[in-house]
Amino acid sequence: MEKTEKRPVDLLFDKYAESHQNSTNELIHWVCVPLIVFSLLGLVWMIPFPQLEFLGQYKTFFNWASFLIAFAMYYYYTLSPVLFFMMIWVIGLMSFGIVQLEYWEAAGGPAVWLVCLIIFVLAWIGQFIGHKIEGKKPSFLDDIKFLLIGPIWLLHFVCKKVGIRY
Repeated sequence: MEKTEKRPVDLLFDKYAESHQNSTNELIHWVCVPLIVFSLLGLVWMIPFPQLEFLGQYKTFFNWASFLIAFAMYYYYTLSPVLFFMMIWVIGLMSFGIVQLEYWEAAGGPAVWLVCLIIFVLAWIGQFIGHKIEGKKPSFLDDIKFLLIGPIWLLHFVCKKVGIRY
């Protein structure tokens, strides 16, 4: 039987999984990783961005988060086009949520940046509690790119569950 070499994405998932073996830590990650992505996206989204008139009616759809999204999506595409496609939907839903927070703020609700900051801090506290339970430090402390791997690591389990080759 011929042994196939693992793809780079699988090597990254294997390395990431080393510090994510405890079921409680994994459950915490299923909650906190999406919240961190959402809140970080929201925080970057709220950084004032110059209005580029040449974009016409679409000028309000371009912000600093656009660059963050583009960078992350390019990286995901290089690792797995399937996970990239899934992340497009996730990011789309998160962007919709951020826009809803903007509407809420405009109607007298709390500032979007404040909501996102609270979510961000609480989700990171959850992550560190999970790693305390696990007894291992977070992967990103060894390599910063693991901050980008967490979201697609979760999605790869979805792919496995429904039988999609990622």
